[in-house]
Amino acid sequence: MAKSTLSFVCQNCGAAYNRWQGKCDSCGEWNTLSEEDTSGATSMPVSIRSRRKGRTFKLESLTGKTEDAPRLSSGMTELDRVTGGGFVRGSVLLVGGDPGIGKSTLLTQATSLMARAGHRVVYISGEEAVAQVRLRAERLGLADAPVQLAAETSVEDIVSTLSEGAVPRLIVIDSIQTMWTDTVESAPGTVTQVRASAQALIRFAKKSGAAIILVGHVTKDGQIAGPRVVEHMVDAVLSFEGEGSQQFRILRAVKNRFGPTDEIGVFEMTGLGLREVSNPSELFLSERDIGSPGTAVFAGIEGTRPVLVELQALVAPTTLGTPRRAVVGWDPSRLSMVLAVLEAHCGVKLSGYDVYLNVAGGLRIQEPAADLAAAAALVSSLANAPLPTDAVYFGEISLSGAVRPVAQTSARLKEAAKLGFGRAVLPESARGEIGGDGGGLTLNSVGGLTSLVAEIAARGSPRNAAGNAGAGRDSAAPEKNATPARFRRENG
Repeated sequence: MAKSTLSFVCQNCGAAYNRWQGKCDSCGEWNTLSEEDTSGATSMPVSIRSRRKGRTFKLESLTGKTEDAPRLSSGMTELDRVTGGGFVRGSVLLVGGDPGIGKSTLLTQATSLMARAGHRVVYISGEEAVAQVRLRAERLGLADAPVQLAAETSVEDIVSTLSEGAVPRLIVIDSIQTMWTDTVESAPGTVTQVRASAQALIRFAKKSGAAIILVGHVTKDGQIAGPRVVEHMVDAVLSFEGEGSQQFRILRAVKNRFGPTDEIGVFEMTGLGLREVSNPSELFLSERDIGSPGTAVFAGIEGTRPVLVELQALVAPTTLGTPRRAVVGWDPSRLSMVLAVLEAHCGVKLSGYDVYLNVAGGLRIQEPAADLAAAAALVSSLANAPLPTDAVYFGEISLSGAVRPVAQTSARLKEAAKLGFGRAVLPESARGEIGGDGGGLTLNSVGGLTSLVAEIAARGSPRNAAGNAGAGRDSAAPEKNATPARFRRENG
């Protein structure tokens, strides 16, 4: 009998060590090493394994006819948009999200719609009993869908059962952290078990042609738990995001071998489950605070879909030695860059103010086109100058203070015109990409950030009597870069 091999495996990155230590040298996390039996299927002596001869296989050339992989629609337009048009035969998807965000609800609705369309769909739950899944289906009004249910955690039993009869078109495994296989001697949820279980299910999917969705847990940082090698093995990684206090959820593709990775699907959580949102701009702007300083509407692009969202900024005098910079829904590094450009090229002194920036509704913006909208909101809050309620902003700010053009200008303007906006503030060099009259909008093109800051500050009003006095003292002084003097702190 082969000797059991014990090692300490990091539960965050999968690195193995011969002895326990407090910190993992690979990922830098503390107290993540646990003892596991890593002998597994490799317990066969080396002398026997070395005598095994490999089999020959056929080699193909680059030339030849290649057919597009057939796709299977899920019945949910937003889900098909993120996956690239539907599930590919033999593909494996990994879906992650915070606990209670609605992963099981989304997959229950998708499997029910596919089952009603005549496809064989199997839902394997490792965390809930069959009765609990049935209760969710009854609450969603999907109890009559012919979905085949099971509560099982053994990978060998699952593969053996699914191999009988017609091959299922879609299989849901909820979740991969609860699965275990006999090939390794570790507890379910450990790095070794998750890797081995995922590999066995992926091998079954490629051999049978069934599409498999694996549900994965997430860590406190929002990353999918378990070894990153699982994310490399699967064909697509989907992230289900949303705030518990908000009613909408966003499905985003982090990795997709059969489609784009910049598309998003928007859902609204209701009492009857998730409702697809075909026009997310109306949802993000539904509770907009019109006429308040520090708010600007950003015309963004998520994949091929234009999305309008409100950026909220608050600039307040600080009582701390180091002013606070807090941002939600945007890159903190880009906020720091915009603040530096405002101070260096526009004379807007923000070193004595706390700055807060929020993307309304919980949407996370990843494109640099939001620079101009963020700068407008910050200056609007500092100058107490409400921005025009019918204006949208988009453009990238360079370190020199210039406003650079962004992609898909026409799509942004078309979405703004459809929602009733009348004007757009955009980069000056983007006019060449616009055909016609800009979709009926009044275009205010800016070449540099200084002119926009001066225009917003000219409409501002002091917040108190001290501000009026300060404005009167500096009114006769020459303005640097056409910026009002109330933005600059007095020396001494």
